Amino acid sequence: MIADLQCVVLDRPHPARLAEFHAAALGGEADRPDKRWAPGEDWATVHTQTGLALCFQRVEEFSPPAWPDPARPQQFHLDFGVRDLDRAQEQVLALGATVLDGGTDARGRRVFADPAGHPFCLVRH
Repeated sequence: MIADLQCVVLDRPHPARLAEFHAAALGGEADRPDKRWAPGEDWATVHTQTGLALCFQRVEEFSPPAWPDPARPQQFHLDFGVRDLDRAQEQVLALGATVLDGGTDARGRRVFADPAGHPFCLVRH
């Protein structure tokens, strides 16, 4: 092994706002003290209950992906495992997510965008 994954970093126009969204969606804690990072105006973090850390850094001229336009691709996305797709959809929509895909596909997933427009999937376990 060469390295351990420390976090996933996402570029965002408003790091704190997106950290709060993802903390609420994943049951995590936004900007928990951590010697590896210093949250501030340009950087925010989420420590999830599973141990994964998501970090958000400010990018002023952020261009969100356009689903499913290959000219502005996903770049990457997050999959959130859930037991109840309908309940989870209701909750992420209440937090400010938007639906990108109208229904559940054959693999049991639904596609959304977070408040900054970045795609993520709810996946039934």
